[in-house]
Amino acid sequence: MKKVLIIGHQGYLGSILTHYLQERGYYCVGADIGFFQYGVLYPPKQVPMIDKEARTITAEDIKGFDVVLMLAGISNDPFGNLSYEEIYNPTRDYAIRVAKICKKLGVRFIFPSSCSVYGDGGDGSQLDESAPTNPLTPYSLNKLQIEQDLTDLADENFSPIALRFGTVFGSSPRIRFDVVINMLCGMAVAEKKVVLNSDGQAWRPHIYIDDVCESFRCSIDWTYNGGRLVVLNVGRNDGNFKIIDIAKLIQSEVDGCELHFSSQSSEDEIDDLVKDRKIQDGVDKRTYRVSFDKIHEVLPGFEAKWPVEKGVKKLIKDLERWKLNQKKFKQREFYRLQQIEYLFETQQIDNNLIFL
Repeated sequence: MKKVLIIGHQGYLGSILTHYLQERGYYCVGADIGFFQYGVLYPPKQVPMIDKEARTITAEDIKGFDVVLMLAGISNDPFGNLSYEEIYNPTRDYAIRVAKICKKLGVRFIFPSSCSVYGDGGDGSQLDESAPTNPLTPYSLNKLQIEQDLTDLADENFSPIALRFGTVFGSSPRIRFDVVINMLCGMAVAEKKVVLNSDGQAWRPHIYIDDVCESFRCSIDWTYNGGRLVVLNVGRNDGNFKIIDIAKLIQSEVDGCELHFSSQSSEDEIDDLVKDRKIQDGVDKRTYRVSFDKIHEVLPGFEAKWPVEKGVKKLIKDLERWKLNQKKFKQREFYRLQQIEYLFETQQIDNNLIFL
C-alpha cells in the first residue's frame, strides 16, 4: 500500500482526491492550514492529519511517505493591499522547500500546475506541452515559476511531475463556485439563470474532477525516473469549449433557466461573489485551446473518461440532490478570494497569511 501525503487536502480538489485514493487502496494523510475547512456542501470523508501546513512541515513529517501531492497554494489574484510578491512568493518558496525535502528523502513529488500558463493561445490552434507560455495572471505566472524551479531541481535522483490541468469542475465536499462551470451550474440550479460577465468568446479546456483524481493516481504509480521535470497537460481534446457554448449547454440542462450577459443586467443582479475580476469591458483575454495527446500516450493507465456534457449533467444532478439554494450558492467560503479577504479583513490572518 503506497503512502501519500496530501498537502492542502481540505481544499476543493483535496477534499475529493483523498477519498478517491482511499477507495482505491492508498493510505492518505493530509496537512492543511484550514482556510477553507468550513465551506462544506456535504460532509467530507475523514482522513488522518498531520498538524502542520506547507510552511511548517518538516523532513521528519515526510519521512516514510512514497509520494507528496503539493496542492497547497493561493488560487486567485492578489487582494486588498497585499502585493503579488506578498501572496505568491511564499507559495513558491514553500512549494520548492517541500520539493527539496522530497528530493533528499527520495520521495516522489507531484505538482498541480495549470493550462492557464498558456494565457493567450493566439490563432486558436491546440497547444501542446512544447508551446510557448504566456501567463496573464499572477496565479498562472506563479505556476510557471514553480515549474521552472522544479526543472532546476530535477536530476538523476529526482524526477518530479507537473500536471497542467484544464479548468476543473465537478462536485466536491468543499466545492468552489468561482470556477466557470461550477459557477454557471450553481447559478442555473439556485437562481434559474446563467449570467456571463464577458462576451463568452474565450476558449477554455475543461476537465471533470474525477479525471483529475485519476491523473494523480496514475502519476503516483508511474515508475517515471527520467531525471527531469515531466510536464503533462491533463484533460480531453473534446473538452475545449468557448464559454458561451458552456453557458448554453448548462442552460439547456435546467428547466426554466435563462441566459443573460452582464451588460444586460443591473449591478444589483450581479453579485460581487460571481464576478470575474480578470474580465475587463466584457472581454476575457485569457483564451487558449489545449492538446491532451501526450498524457494519453505516456502516462500508463490514464484515460480521461468524462466528456464535458456528461460531467455537467452529473454536477447539476448533484447540486439539485444537495438542494443548492441562493443562500448556499452565495456562501462566502465557496469563493476562495472572498474567503481569504474576509479572514484578512477580520484580522484572523496576518500579512503572511498565518492565523493570528
